[in-house]
Amino acid sequence: MASVLKVDKLDPQSGTALELGTSGDTISVPSGATLDISASTLTPPATMPASSGINFTALNATNLGSGTVPTARLGTGTASSSTVLYGDQTYKTEPTGGKILQVIEGSTTTQTNTTSDTYVDTTLTADITPSATSSKVLVLVALNVSFINQTNNTSYVQCQVLRDVTVIQDTGTGWTLALQVSAASPDQEHAQTFSANILDSPSSTSALTYKVQGQIENAGTNILFQRGSYPSRIILMEVGA
Repeated sequence: MASVLKVDKLDPQSGTALELGTSGDTISVPSGATLDISASTLTPPATMPASSGINFTALNATNLGSGTVPTARLGTGTASSSTVLYGDQTYKTEPTGGKILQVIEGSTTTQTNTTSDTYVDTTLTADITPSATSSKVLVLVALNVSFINQTNNTSYVQCQVLRDVTVIQDTGTGWTLALQVSAASPDQEHAQTFSANILDSPSSTSALTYKVQGQIENAGTNILFQRGSYPSRIILMEVGA
């Protein structure tokens, strides 16, 4: 027969410890009752029993000493090798376009002279091997050009960029640049920079050679490509599709 003990306080007889029940007994706090230990120290067992942690609102993540948080707990959507977790806590397909996959730089300080009205190779060149046929190659060129006009006529210098033997095209025509200076007197030297920014679509995974060529448009002019000690440069960037 159950009995009820009604007291306001229980103190241990020895003044140091109070034991409730015996090993194997169950001590229950009924629904609706409150066990207030907010001002006390609770020493739980080393292994906590299975229970819901839904009301754990101040659990410090720095105290997680082992284990792995499942990816599904980090956000919504499907976590995989092709998705990334965004700031809105959703897994989305990883963006692929626009990545710079490799950068190649070529430079030269070797001078090339010509008086030809047909294109000749300069020493400005660089090689690249794209990693995918869908990649594009961004070509940046800065070539130092000097020419001496031996007459009083206007002189023109034209340059073009090639991929192997193919002139790179931009708007349907070969990419060329005309440098024009009216000579005030014979034998006057003029310095210019041929620059180009070209997004090429080689559709290839083979080794590609990009180079710069130049020519004069009228006779009587000596062209000096890569004049001086400051190097001319060509930079190739593979851009992922």
